[in-house]
Amino acid sequence: MVLVQGNVSEEEKQGQGGGNDPSAIFRKYLELTRSGVAEAAAGRAAAASHGGDPRRPIVFAWPESAFPGLLDREPVAREVLMDAVPDAAAGLIGSVRFDSQGHPRNSLVAVLPDARVAGYYDKAHLVPFGEYQPPFLPLQLVPGGGFAAGPGPRTLHLPGLAPFGPLICYEVIFPGAVVRRGDRPAWLLNITNDAWYGNTAGPRQHLATARMRAVEEGLPLARAANTGISAAFDASGHLLGRLGWGIAGTLVVALPGSLPPTIFARLGLPIPTLMSVLLAVIALIPWRNRG
Repeated sequence: MVLVQGNVSEEEKQGQGGGNDPSAIFRKYLELTRSGVAEAAAGRAAAASHGGDPRRPIVFAWPESAFPGLLDREPVAREVLMDAVPDAAAGLIGSVRFDSQGHPRNSLVAVLPDARVAGYYDKAHLVPFGEYQPPFLPLQLVPGGGFAAGPGPRTLHLPGLAPFGPLICYEVIFPGAVVRRGDRPAWLLNITNDAWYGNTAGPRQHLATARMRAVEEGLPLARAANTGISAAFDASGHLLGRLGWGIAGTLVVALPGSLPPTIFARLGLPIPTLMSVLLAVIALIPWRNRG
């Protein structure tokens, strides 16, 4: 797994001060991806010489909205990208896209080595006022009404890859709502842009909640963040590697396998609900002072 962290500021992305250069952003991510995939390929070859799997797929991930355009409508950009990383089995890239009804969506776009788009995931938990217009407001505050929401948790099945569950930004903070029941993935991928929060507690809290989802579901989790903190955890929540905040670079990590479904993965939120009720009942029981 190659997690690409471009460290592109919001000022740079939004063009404040005249600094917006989409081609420069693309080139930056392209070069980081090229370097990261080459490192992963060298590591795979070294592992194969000691009995490892020489066919282990290499996947790279870009953060939320990292591509400075509409990736699904730019075949030349996809070709340039995938030609630069011939060892990659797929690219999982954050990009805005428009659906068949013309509605914008905050999406993950899956790209195969031949530059074909193999699938999408559309963010379902949108940020009120930032990504969509709450319907109860009488005034139009979000331009165009914002993004359209996706249907919810989904498992993407790509050729040659273990199925995975994509999560965009703060979707990863919702316990019991990160996996599609009945189609359990083998791992989770969280792409996000935490640049809005700066070097504060925000990116660190976000990372901690992502780690909790790995523990709850018994699934390894990889996280690609624009300005950090990018990281990967195994299915027990143990840290496999991280790339700190405010750094441009790549994190190359081999994701281990998943665990059997945990009790929480089977039962979900009723567990903490029942525990809370039980504790409330215990608290109401009159205890006789035996002193």
